[in-house]
Amino acid sequence: MTLNKRNILRQTRVRYKIKKKSVKGRPRMSVYRSDKNIYVQIIDDKSSKTLISASSLDKKIKSQTKKINKKDTASEVGKLIAVKAKEKGIKKVVFDRGKNLFHGRIKALAESARKEGLEF
Repeated sequence: MTLNKRNILRQTRVRYKIKKKSVKGRPRMSVYRSDKNIYVQIIDDKSSKTLISASSLDKKIKSQTKKINKKDTASEVGKLIAVKAKEKGIKKVVFDRGKNLFHGRIKALAESARKEGLEF
């Protein structure tokens, strides 16, 4: 089985589990990880709109994280998305890791968002 096919199967499996949980009305926190950066969006699936977004390219984070590693940058993005969610009144979300394993930068982002008070 090719790598791309495994990624698609994993993403489909994750999205199926998320659809079960999102019936409760929770928005979805989607994470995309590229080689250099990490991006997070909180999406309302009912209206198909992005409520909040944050990435490692934001001015606040980019100025702080020029000299630190990618894992620490991901944790800073997690803190930023949690703070933005609190401002909008969002407390509970469903975590969508996509095709990525819950390891490394994805795990660092999730843990820092939880520490800032976001529940998933």
